[in-house]
Amino acid sequence: MYKLLKQDKDSKARLGRLLTAHGEVDTPNFIPVGTSATVKALTPEEVRGAGTQIILSNAYHLLLKPGADVISNAGGLHKFMNWDGPILTDSGGYQVFSLAPLRKITDDGVEFQSHIDGSRHLITPESVVRFQQILGSDIMMVLDECVHYPCQRDYAQRSLKLTTDWARRSKAAFTDRSSSELFGIVQGGTYLDLRKQAVEELLDIDFDSYAIGGLSVGEPRELMYDILEFTVPLLPDDKIHYLMGVGTPQDILEAVDRGIDIFDCVVPTRNGRNGTAFTDKGKFSIRNARFKDDHSPVDEECACPCCKSYTRSYIHHLFNINEILGLRLLSLHNLTFYAKLMRNIRESIKESRFPRFKKEFLASYTQKPLDFARDNSPNSVRG
Repeated sequence: MYKLLKQDKDSKARLGRLLTAHGEVDTPNFIPVGTSATVKALTPEEVRGAGTQIILSNAYHLLLKPGADVISNAGGLHKFMNWDGPILTDSGGYQVFSLAPLRKITDDGVEFQSHIDGSRHLITPESVVRFQQILGSDIMMVLDECVHYPCQRDYAQRSLKLTTDWARRSKAAFTDRSSSELFGIVQGGTYLDLRKQAVEELLDIDFDSYAIGGLSVGEPRELMYDILEFTVPLLPDDKIHYLMGVGTPQDILEAVDRGIDIFDCVVPTRNGRNGTAFTDKGKFSIRNARFKDDHSPVDEECACPCCKSYTRSYIHHLFNINEILGLRLLSLHNLTFYAKLMRNIRESIKESRFPRFKKEFLASYTQKPLDFARDNSPNSVRG
């Protein structure tokens, strides 16, 4: 259940709270991705310590490994992975999009070949809901098709009809509503009239809340913002507005400005594993040779274990020798940065200064990349 606490007077930004069987989630909020029941390289305790309130796992991947029986015998996904907070599970719709050579879409569902061992599987709207109920998900997503960009209008229309039919079947299969919510997903490609049609049809089915899917799939950033500007006002004010798969700091701020409440993305952890750190002054690669003798923290404004105890020089060294500790530390830092960003966004909405916060943050974050080599003294201030 969603509670709207405050609507910003100078933008569409909203302050709220999502209530689940495993705890509350303050919104706006960012959901780290733990695809296969793990946020890669980090323990649940570390993820929680970074400020995370909710995580995402993926039904498609968990269905393949370890499978329904293993998780059911463990007492559900929360116990299986030792995470006591809320869990949102994606239905596998994005895998329908990303595994195009290995799948076939029919009216019944999606026939696909496992990317792991080549075995054949069929997932249907009903089977995906049943599996997510076995997982014990707090928030479950319907099965949908995410179309490519660019997408011809006739295909987008056919895809939307299929997605709506699947949504209706998903809702009919959603019988145990005591501890879970089922979200509908707005598709329609880049066609505004199809987005409007999708919202109207989903509202008629009546879901607990609504997600906007099919964005950040290659379309220009401004086009994504235009679609959000058009679509979000069509959604009910008393429901969560969830933007799927979007997660750069710039995009989060622009989407919050347009009324989005929650996000998920692999950006912070995937970038961390590849040596990229996020700061208020932008992101940078720790692999760069300029950090070899830089004995300042990754981010002097951050209080995470990485920044409190280790230097850029040391983490640069860890990545140079392919030591797993390096990617763990940067992943932890990036999650902490994202949690802090979302707290600052919420505070700015609460204090009626979100537009100013957004402007000031983006002015700093998107400035010309800092020349970290100018001053390598231990006391120098860097991003």
